[in-house]
Amino acid sequence: MSMTMACNTAQSSASTAVTVPSSPTSASPSPAAKGEQVAIFSGGCFWGVEAVFGHVKGVTDVTSGYSGGSKDTADYETVSGGKTGHAESVKIKFDPTIVTYPQLLEVFFSVAHDPTQLNYQGPDHGTQYRSAIFYTDDGQRQAALAFLEKMKQDKVYSAPIVTQVVPFEAFYDAESYHQDYMRHNPNEPYIVYNDAPKVAALKKKFPDRYVEK
Repeated sequence: MSMTMACNTAQSSASTAVTVPSSPTSASPSPAAKGEQVAIFSGGCFWGVEAVFGHVKGVTDVTSGYSGGSKDTADYETVSGGKTGHAESVKIKFDPTIVTYPQLLEVFFSVAHDPTQLNYQGPDHGTQYRSAIFYTDDGQRQAALAFLEKMKQDKVYSAPIVTQVVPFEAFYDAESYHQDYMRHNPNEPYIVYNDAPKVAALKKKFPDRYVEK
């Protein structure tokens, strides 16, 4: 399968890149847990979400994959039909002594995607591109719900936020050609118009969290 089959490879104008809103300040982090932790987010095509979090200080690994459906349907050609229950997602491993879960949420909501777009992101349409947080424990669930409520109270977005907060069940790695896609294909039109602006926004909005890779 050609590497250009994923997401929607039609060019969009630079103006369609997600506008970075003024996001709420993260709550004071609780004492850091020992060891590595994992966050699972879905926010449209996994290429751009993976690229953004790959540049966040304290993130040790980011993997593109599928979450929300079954193992038997966890392949791109099946997921792209939009009827598997899967969402294109990213699994983020991070060191909580360097970057907290609320800080990852702040990046997710203000840089990585637009949480007001229901079942689409930019040129990509379908439930596989929905906005979702797959929480791994009650602490993550409470943090996500509190963050959503704070954004609503602060009226960060003029449109309703449609992000799902649902329990994590399983994550299935995407095919190898999807991994580190932006790094391997920096000049592809889809990347230039849709994903590079997100990484640039991360560097501008959170310079203290940004790392070159």
